[in-house]
Amino acid sequence: MTRPPAVPEATGPGRSAPGRSADARGGPKHRGPVASDAQLEKVLETLRVRIQDLGFAEGLPGADEGRTARSDVLAQLDDYVLPRVRKADTPLLIAVAGSTGAGKSTLVNSLVGEQVTTTGVRRPTTNSPVLACNPADVGWFSEASFLPTLPRVRQQGLAMPGKDGMLVLAASECMPEGVALLDTPDVDSAVAAHHEFAAKFLDAADLWVFVTTSRRYADARVWEFLQVARDRDTSLAVVLSRVPRRGRDQLVDHFGAMLEANGLGHATRFTIPETDQVAGGRFTANTADPVRDYLADVAGDLVQRDTVSRRTFAGVLNSFRTRVPELAKQVEVQAEAGRVLGAAVDSAHSAALAEIDEATRNGSLLRGNVLARWQDVAASGELVRSLRVRTRRRAKAGTDPASRVHALDQAVRDGVEALVVSSAERAAEEVVERWGAVPGAEALAERHELAGVPEDLPRRARTAIAAWRRTVVDLIASDGVAKRSVARFVTYDEEAFALVLIIGLLGFGTSDVAVSQGTSAAPQRLLKALFGSESLRNIGARAREDLRARTGELLQEERQRFTDALAAAHLPDEDDAVQLYQATYNLEIAR
Repeated sequence: MTRPPAVPEATGPGRSAPGRSADARGGPKHRGPVASDAQLEKVLETLRVRIQDLGFAEGLPGADEGRTARSDVLAQLDDYVLPRVRKADTPLLIAVAGSTGAGKSTLVNSLVGEQVTTTGVRRPTTNSPVLACNPADVGWFSEASFLPTLPRVRQQGLAMPGKDGMLVLAASECMPEGVALLDTPDVDSAVAAHHEFAAKFLDAADLWVFVTTSRRYADARVWEFLQVARDRDTSLAVVLSRVPRRGRDQLVDHFGAMLEANGLGHATRFTIPETDQVAGGRFTANTADPVRDYLADVAGDLVQRDTVSRRTFAGVLNSFRTRVPELAKQVEVQAEAGRVLGAAVDSAHSAALAEIDEATRNGSLLRGNVLARWQDVAASGELVRSLRVRTRRRAKAGTDPASRVHALDQAVRDGVEALVVSSAERAAEEVVERWGAVPGAEALAERHELAGVPEDLPRRARTAIAAWRRTVVDLIASDGVAKRSVARFVTYDEEAFALVLIIGLLGFGTSDVAVSQGTSAAPQRLLKALFGSESLRNIGARAREDLRARTGELLQEERQRFTDALAAAHLPDEDDAVQLYQATYNLEIAR
C-alpha cells in the first residue's frame, strides 16, 4: 500500500514493515489489539465452548434467531478475537466492503499500487474475495491462523477468481509487512450467501473501509452494515464513490447528515468523483490518494495503528455485553418451548395412568361384554363349581365346566387391554393437540410420526395383561391357600381363584351395574374365608401394584416416543442460558 511520491517514506516495496520492525525512533513492534493474557484467553475459550455446544431445535421459537446469534458470536471469537489474544503481533487487516458496483476492486488495486484483483460489476470475484498482503504475511493468513474453516488458494500477481466461498491470497511486494487489504463480497449482492460471506470477513477485520455510491448510499442494506460497525465501535472509514460534479455538495452533505443521524459522525470520510480515468484495474489519476494517505498513516504510525486495532478489539468485546445475553435470551425462549412441550407429554401420560388406575378400581370395566359374561357365569354356577372341586375325579367328570369361566376371563383381559390402548391414544392425541399451540412443534410431531399409537401397542398391552394375570395366580399359589384348605378340598383351581380376585380388584360391588345376586357375592365371601381378610388385602395390594407397574411401563414407552423426539431436536435448557450469563460476567471481570 503505497503513498504518492510526495511522501517517499511510506512508498514502494522496499518500505520497512511497520508491524514487524522498530520505527525510526526505536519504538516497540506493533503489539496488536491486546497483549497476550492467559486469563482472558481462558475465559474466552470457556465462552466459546458454551456457545459451540448450544443446539437449537429447528422450527421452534427462537431457533432462527438463536442460530444466527450463535454463528455470529462464534465466528467473531474464532476469526478475530481469539487469534489476536493468542498472538499479539498480528497483521492489521483492512476490509474494503460496500455496495455492488461501488468500485471496491478498483480502489483496492489503487491502494496496493498494482492490480491484484479483477474488476467489473459482473466480476467473478464477487464470491471469491481477494486478500492482498506482503509475501512475508501470507503464512499468517493460512488456514491455521485466519478463518480456519475457509478454503483458500494462493496466487502471485493478479489474483484470478477462485471457487465459490474460496479466499484468494494475493501476495504483493507493494504491500508493507504487517498490513493486509481485503476485497470483500458485495453487501447488497442478489445472492444471500454473499451477505453472510461479507459479514464473516468484516467480523475478522481491524478496520472497515466502507464504499458506497451516490446512487446506493441510502439503501437499507448499506445502513445495516454501517450500524453494525457503530454498535461494535469498529474503526471505520467511509467512501462515497461515483459522485457526479453536478450536485456534489448536496450529495456529500446529505450523506454526512445520514452518518450523523445514525451515530456515525466520527467516521473518517472520503469522496471519489465519477471518473473514467481507470486503466489496468486502477485509477490513473490521483483519485484514491486521500484514502491511500489515510491508510498509509494508520499502517505506518504505531500509535495510530494500535489505536485503530485496540478500538475495534475493545468494541467487539464490548458488544459481547449485549450479544451474548441476547443469545442467552433465545436459549431461554427455546428452553421455555421445550418445557411447555415436555410438560404436555408428562401431563397427558400422567393423566392416562391415573385414568387407568381409576377405571381398574371403580367397576367401570364391569360393563358391556364383561358384565354379560359375569352374569352368565354367576347364573350357571360354573365359577362356584370351579372353586369347589372336591376330587380330581369330579374335576374330570362331564364336559368342560370352565367354558363360561374362560370366556369371562378373556373378556376381562380384553377390557383391560382396550382400556390401556384407548388411554394411550387419548394421551397421544392430547400431546399432539397441545404441541400444535407451539409454533413449529406440530411439524416436529409429524416428522417423528407421533400422532396416534404404534401398531404393536395392542400386542404389547395383551402381553402385559397376560403377565399380570400370571402374577396374580402366582400370588394365590404362594399364599398357602392349599395348606389352609386341604381339610376341605382335595384340589382347587388357582386360575378360578385368580379370576375372582381380579374381578374384585376391578371394583366388583362398587359399580351401580355390578351384579348383586347372592350367587355373585358368594365367590367373594369364599375368597375371604379361604385367604382371611388380611391376607386377601395383601394379595390384592400386591396384584394392584403389579398391574400399575405394567401399565405404567407401557405408558412410559409411549411417553418415550415424545421425549425421544424432543431429545433429537437438541433443545437447550435453562442451565445453558445461565452459563452464558455467567460467562459474560466472567469476561467483564477478566478484562
